Amino acid sequence: VKIADLSECPPGNLLEVEAGRERIVLANVDGDVYALQNRCSHQDLPLSDGELEGDRLECLYHGARFDVCTGKAVGLPAIKPVPSYDVQIRGQEIFVQI
Repeated sequence: VKIADLSECPPGNLLEVEAGRERIVLANVDGDVYALQNRCSHQDLPLSDGELEGDRLECLYHGARFDVCTGKAVGLPAIKPVPSYDVQIRGQEIFVQI
């Protein structure tokens, strides 16, 4: 499913998008784009409000940290991973497999 253009999510940035009923946060790490479900596994709040530091996404609300490449929780209070999605770049378009 096409969800965005690369220009909408430059390196070092996050972008909230929707694919059908699924809310997704895109993270651009040095030109590589990753996609996670846009819900923190700790309190079900939007990860897109957080900050991207390298390949780590920190939830704004309680400081839980996730590896954007895998969705793995890497900082408390979160202990459960966040679902991740396969991303393909075709030209300047970002596609996510749901």
